[in-house]
Amino acid sequence: MEKIEFNFNDEAGLHARPAGSLVKIASGFDSSVVMKKDGKCASAKGLFAVMGLSIKKGDKVEVEIEGEDETQAKEAIEKFLIENSAEIETPVVQSE
Repeated sequence: MEKIEFNFNDEAGLHARPAGSLVKIASGFDSSVVMKKDGKCASAKGLFAVMGLSIKKGDKVEVEIEGEDETQAKEAIEKFLIENSAEIETPVVQSE
């Protein structure tokens, strides 16, 4: 399973046009893509589901991707998020 955590920074929030683009990207992969915000979960492959999360500026969102092409899906979704005003939170890897 791949995970992406991000803070959304666009003043307009994740409105219909970018949400539609995100759905199109997620739908291009066989892996399941689930977005989580404030205890709610939604498939990133459904426009109404994504819009139902009401992602606004400053919201922290997690994306979980699971399946055969999860790595490629993660890369494509991260690229989209960065291009659309999201700040990706890079996990800190601690060495022993």
